[in-house]
Amino acid sequence: MTLTVFSRWAAWLLVCAVVVFTLSPIELRPVTAAPTNWERFAAFTTMGALFCLGYPQHRLRVVWLVIGMAGLLEVLQHLVPSRHGRLPDGIVKAVGALLGAGLVVVAERAFERCGVDFRLLRSSRATSS
Repeated sequence: MTLTVFSRWAAWLLVCAVVVFTLSPIELRPVTAAPTNWERFAAFTTMGALFCLGYPQHRLRVVWLVIGMAGLLEVLQHLVPSRHGRLPDGIVKAVGALLGAGLVVVAERAFERCGVDFRLLRSSRATSS
């Protein structure tokens, strides 16, 4: 399995998990010791990074997609009685998505400067031999 394929699967599975946990009643939301803003930020940073790794030719589009999902989820929370969507929560998610995408770009450039051809990790030629 290539990095691209793995990242696509992981990104879409994370989207499904975030949608379920965001739109389910508050009692069903997993609780961690971390503040909720850190949880949101981490989830959307990971999502932004995975989508950028999974769709390297469409990075700008997928970043807009993830930011749009964050906004849509905030609006849809108003349909769930025990939930409430707020602009600051959406901003935390959007910043996380941007950071995740930015980290992927910076990491790829750093690897390339060290002589690592990141494109080989994305192709099936890297796994066949």
